[in-house]
Amino acid sequence: MTNQELSLKILELVGGKENVTAATNCMTRLRVNLKDYAKADIEGLKATEGVLQVIEMDNLHIVLGPGKAKKVTDLFKADAGVAEGMSTEADWKENKAALKAGQKQGKVKTALKAVGDIFVPLIPGVIAAGLCSGFATLITQVAPGYADIKWLYIIHQFLTMINTAFMGSITAWAGYRAAEKFGATPILGGMLGAITAMANINNIAPLVGMWVEEGGDALNAVLRAGRGGVLAVILGVLLMAKVEKWVRSKMPDALDIVVSPIIIMFVCVVPYVFVIMPITGIISNLLVSVVGAVCMSESVFVRMIAGFLGSFLFLPLVAMGMHHGLVALYTVQLETIGFVTLYPALAMAGAGQVGAAIAIWLKAKRTGNKRMMSVIGGALPAGVLGVGEPLIYGVTLPMGKPFITAGLGAGFGGAFCMAMKVAATTWGPSGVLALPIMVAGGNSATTQMLCYVIGLVISYIMGFIITNFTLKDNEVANA
Repeated sequence: MTNQELSLKILELVGGKENVTAATNCMTRLRVNLKDYAKADIEGLKATEGVLQVIEMDNLHIVLGPGKAKKVTDLFKADAGVAEGMSTEADWKENKAALKAGQKQGKVKTALKAVGDIFVPLIPGVIAAGLCSGFATLITQVAPGYADIKWLYIIHQFLTMINTAFMGSITAWAGYRAAEKFGATPILGGMLGAITAMANINNIAPLVGMWVEEGGDALNAVLRAGRGGVLAVILGVLLMAKVEKWVRSKMPDALDIVVSPIIIMFVCVVPYVFVIMPITGIISNLLVSVVGAVCMSESVFVRMIAGFLGSFLFLPLVAMGMHHGLVALYTVQLETIGFVTLYPALAMAGAGQVGAAIAIWLKAKRTGNKRMMSVIGGALPAGVLGVGEPLIYGVTLPMGKPFITAGLGAGFGGAFCMAMKVAATTWGPSGVLALPIMVAGGNSATTQMLCYVIGLVISYIMGFIITNFTLKDNEVANA
C-alpha cells in the first residue's frame, strides 16, 4: 500500500473527512482529532497494512513508524481538508485542535509536553490536597483554639490527612505515571519514586561522604532524602525504562516475572541515588532560588515586573504548548518550600480574558452581532470560574487583538498579586474557584485571599478597559 492509499484508507476508517477536525504527527504517529470517536473503526485501523498500532488517548494516535508518519500525515491533512487556521465561526474545541495541529513539535516542546503528560492525571490529587491544605490553614488562623473544639479538630485532622496522602507520596505517584509514560512497569516506577523520600538515604549519605558536617544544614547535603524530588524521579524512571527494555529482551520467559524486576531495581537504584538525585537536587535548588529571588524579592518593583510579565506571557505559552514545563516548577516549589509563588499571578491570565470578553460582548450588542454575543454568553461563566479555553479559543485568540489586550489587562492583576506576595497551596484551580488555595505567602490567609480577589477585579477591569479602547466596533461587527 502506498502512502497515498494508506492515507485514504485511514481517512475512511476514522469516519471520513467530515469527522476530522485536526491532524498532526510526532516522530512515529499520526494524531487525529475527531468530532465523534464512535464513528472510528479502531479494529479496522489496527488491521490495516502499514498501521503498527492504534492508541486511544485525548486524540487518536495511529502508529506508522519513523519517517512514514510525517509523509502520511501531510497527505492525510490534504485528503481530510484539515484547516490550518482558526475562525470565530468555529467551535472553540475545533479552533484549539486546529492550532495544535499546526504547531511544530521540537525537542524542547516534546520534552515539556512529556512532563505535562506525567502530571496531568495527578491534577485531581494536586487540587484535592491543595484545597485541604488551604482550608486547614484557614482553620488554624481563624480559630487558633481549634484543638479544643472537638468537631473542628476532627475536621482539621481529616483535611491534613487528605493533603498528606498526596504530598507525602508525591514522588511515588510521579514515578508511577512516568513509568506509564516512558513504557516501564508502573509499579517499579512507583517504587523508585518512593525510594526518593525514604530516610534510609540519610543513613547511607554519611557513609559515602555525601552528608554535611555535624551541626551543618542537612538541607544542603549533597545527598539526602527527597533530594531532586520529582525531577529526579522523571530522569530515574526514564533510565529505568531503557534498562527494563534491555533486561527483558535478554531474559528467558520462564524467569522474566521473577528475576527481571529485582535486576531492574538494583541496576537502577544505585545510579539513581548516587548520581541522579544529587545532580537534580542542585537543579531543583537553583530553580527554587531563582524563582524565589524574583517572586519573593524584597523589591516591590521587581516583584511587580515579574507578575506583569508572567501574567501577560502565560496564555501565549499555553497556546504554543510551552507551558508544560511550569508544572515541574510548581511541583518543585511545593515540595521544597510548601507553596507556589508564581501561580497566583499566572491565574490572572484568565481574568484578563473575562474583562476583554465583556468589552467585546458590549460592542457586539451595539453592532448587532448576535452570534458573538451568544458565544461569549456561553463561555463567560466558565471563564469566571477559571475554565478559560472557551473564551481563548472561541473568542479572543481567533480575533487576534483581544488576545493581546486581555494579556495586558491580566498583567496589572498579576503585578498586584506578586507585589502582595500572594502564594498558593497548590496549582490547578483558577478564577474564583482558586480562592481557597490562595492562603500562603507572607500575610495571613484571609489577607492573601482578599488580595487575590482584588487581583482578579483589577484584571477584569484592565482587560475590559484596554480592549474597549483598542478594539473598533467594526472589528467586532465583522468577527
